Amino acid sequence: MERNGGKQQQQQPSAPAGKAAWRDGLVTYFHLLFYIAISGGQIFFNKWVLSSKEINFPYPVALTLLHMVFSSVVCFAATKVFKVIKIDEGMTTDVYISSVIPIGAMFAMTLWLGNSAYLYISVAFAQMLKAIMPVAVFLLGTAFGLEEMNCKMLAIMSVISVGVIVASVGEITISWVGVVYQMGGVVAEALRLIFIEIFLKKKGVRLNLISMMYYVSPCSAFCLFIPWLFLEKPKMDASVSWNFPPVTLFLNCMCTFVLNLSVFLVISRTSALTARVTGVVRDWSVVLLSAAIFADTKLTFINIVGYAIGILLINLPYLTS
Repeated sequence: MERNGGKQQQQQPSAPAGKAAWRDGLVTYFHLLFYIAISGGQIFFNKWVLSSKEINFPYPVALTLLHMVFSSVVCFAATKVFKVIKIDEGMTTDVYISSVIPIGAMFAMTLWLGNSAYLYISVAFAQMLKAIMPVAVFLLGTAFGLEEMNCKMLAIMSVISVGVIVASVGEITISWVGVVYQMGGVVAEALRLIFIEIFLKKKGVRLNLISMMYYVSPCSAFCLFIPWLFLEKPKMDASVSWNFPPVTLFLNCMCTFVLNLSVFLVISRTSALTARVTGVVRDWSVVLLSAAIFADTKLTFINIVGYAIGILLINLPYLTS
């Protein structure tokens, strides 16, 4: 604060600083919108590829295996061939066996079971079932000693479970095979998150995203190769009707890789809270758009009420913090 001619003059922020802040905010919003678009788009892309009425590649294990092989090749090329990114140090054989392999195995299971569910249930219903994820994470976290059981959290998790059950009851055509696949994917994803937390907190190893993908992707690919070899390869050899154009294959794999990068960018530029709220917008967008795009998706009032209960309770601790 300065005095000039008896009048107080307040310093105004310089124009360049104001423009920089405006530009930085614009870039942040772009990252958020890009994350919503790429994550929601990848869900629809996978459904489109697996659908017998569209691309007709009904092999979720093979699709997920291709994603992991593509990610492994890109990470290897970026770090070892072109050396544009440096791999973080600190990885040992003991850490790889005790942490990376379990994370890679659960990541493979998550993608395999989640993609398999799209063969039996609608995209919208699959997203509704994912609302039970915090319940699985909380219960498994308690079992592994990472969370403490308390009445408040137990009540919130119970209401979320009720919401998911209500949404399931409202489903017009329900396939229990698809439900089992989706819930298996939820449990696998919860275990992956638990293993990552143990890896970061108890092992003390800090890796950037590319480093993590560099180590995890080959492990996930190996874990997927075994079930593909025995479960899907014989079917693919015997069938002549499946189709996966090379351009579509490349774009699908690239979208998956970019999606993993976008998650890191959102969290690095904002916060976990912002990423969580952004995920809610993505989930609602996917549910509503799938009802308009796919013929197998028919939302009912009970569907929407049950899903709204689950989503509200999931984000209540974040939105009130």
